[in-house]
Amino acid sequence: MSRNQAIDSLLDELEPMASAGYFVGLHIRFAAPLLTFQTYPQAWSDHYTRNAYALRDPMIAWGISRTGATRWSDIDLPDPFGILKDAARHGLVYGVCVSCGEISSRTVAGLARADREFTDEEIAAISGVVLRLHHVSQPPDTLTKAEIEALRVLASGERYAAGAVVLGISESALKARLSSARKKLFARTSAEAIQRAKDYRLI
Repeated sequence: MSRNQAIDSLLDELEPMASAGYFVGLHIRFAAPLLTFQTYPQAWSDHYTRNAYALRDPMIAWGISRTGATRWSDIDLPDPFGILKDAARHGLVYGVCVSCGEISSRTVAGLARADREFTDEEIAAISGVVLRLHHVSQPPDTLTKAEIEALRVLASGERYAAGAVVLGISESALKARLSSARKKLFARTSAEAIQRAKDYRLI
C-alpha cells in the first residue's frame, strides 16, 4: 500500500467518527500544514475562511501549544471571537481536538458532531487514527542529490528539455527524478514539490 493509499484508508476510518465533519492539518511547519483534509460543511468552511478564524481559533491554539486530546468544551483558552459558539450555530456543536508530533512538525485534528459529546472510547480511537496519520505522512528529512538537482533546475525557470540538457541527462530521467521527489513530498505538481522542498529547507 502506498503512503497516499494509507492516508486515504485512515481518513476513511476517521469519517464515520465525525458526523458533522472533521479537519486534519498534518505536519504544520512554518504556520502551514504539509497536507490538509476537511469535511466540515461548506457553509462553515467559507465562513471560517472569510473571518480568518484560523488565526484566532482556540482549538488550533490548543493543538499547537499542547499535545494529546481534549473535548472542545474543555478547552481552557480564551475565545473572544466566539468561534466555538459560531461553530455550534453551523452544526458543529460538540467536538474533540487531537494534537501530536514535535512542535516543529505538529499535526492537529478537529472532529465534530451535532448530537452529543464524544465518549472517552471514541476519543481514544480518534487519537489512534490521527497518530497513525501523522506517522504515515512524515515528510522526508532528505532528498537524493539527483532529486534536489532536478527540483533546483526547474525552480530556476528551465523547462524539462532545457533542464535535462543542463543536468546532462535525458528528459525522461529528469521527469523520473521529479516524480520521485513529488511522491516524497506529497506534492501533486512539480511546482508544489519545489515550494515544499523550499519550505522544509531541503533545497
